Amino acid sequence: MYCKKCRFHSFDHIAACPKCGAPAEKFVKLTEEEEKKVLASDRTNDIHMEITALAMKIVALAEEGIKINLDPPCVSLFTKAKDEAWIIKQRSKAEIAGHIGKGKW
Repeated sequence: MYCKKCRFHSFDHIAACPKCGAPAEKFVKLTEEEEKKVLASDRTNDIHMEITALAMKIVALAEEGIKINLDPPCVSLFTKAKDEAWIIKQRSKAEIAGHIGKGKW
C-alpha cells in the first residue's frame, strides 16, 4: 500500500502515514505486480546507494593521491579515477531516480 499524499510505501496496515501523518484512508492498496516491483527494487536501490558511497570513497582516495603529487603519471591516474567514480555515482543516482519515477522504491 502507499500513501496518496506523499507516496510513502508500507506493507503493514498502519493508522497513519509515518512520513506525512495522513490517515489510513489515504492509503491505496498496491496490485500484486506493483508489490513485486517495490520489493525487487528495494534491494537494487540499496545496491545503487552502496555503489554511490563506494564511488565517493574512491573520489576521496583519488583526491588524497592528487594532493600527494608523487609524479605526473600517478596524478593523472588519480584524476581519471576521480572522474570515473563521479560518473559511476551519477549513473546510480539516475537509475534510482528512474525507479522512483516508475513507482519502484
